Amino acid sequence: METLILSTVEDVLAAIGKELGISEWLLIEQSRVDAFAAVVGDFQWIHCDPARAARESAFGGTIAHGALTLSLVSTLREGLRGTRIEVNAKMGVLYGYNKVRFVSPVPVGARIRLRQTLADARMVKPDVLELQFSETVEVEGQERPALVIEAINRKFLA
Repeated sequence: METLILSTVEDVLAAIGKELGISEWLLIEQSRVDAFAAVVGDFQWIHCDPARAARESAFGGTIAHGALTLSLVSTLREGLRGTRIEVNAKMGVLYGYNKVRFVSPVPVGARIRLRQTLADARMVKPDVLELQFSETVEVEGQERPALVIEAINRKFLA
């Protein structure tokens, strides 16, 4: 798939409502879940005890933390294939979220990917472009997504 580059504010504004792309698949391994648990201090057995989770949980095994899935959106964005926004900017920041919904669990051993649409874009200051993305984290082989978010990013134009 050829990558389309949106390099001007006008190009970005013309793309509102369009799907920008889909990322590569990312495997969720127990080692990643355990490392995340160590960083945040959340060692709940549904995440970190594969034997107990296989015996006792409704999920049939361990699942990724919802916050881990949310934090991986930045990684998944880097692998988006399709349209890229590359306006001349000094920096970009995650400004926040309008919506975060953990729709279904991500089983350890599953692969996830990101689907991104440009929901809105506007100049909030003469040199600040605000982008609102509608993003869905899909789980391979599952009908329901793992995560649905509305993310707001800001580009500080050069």
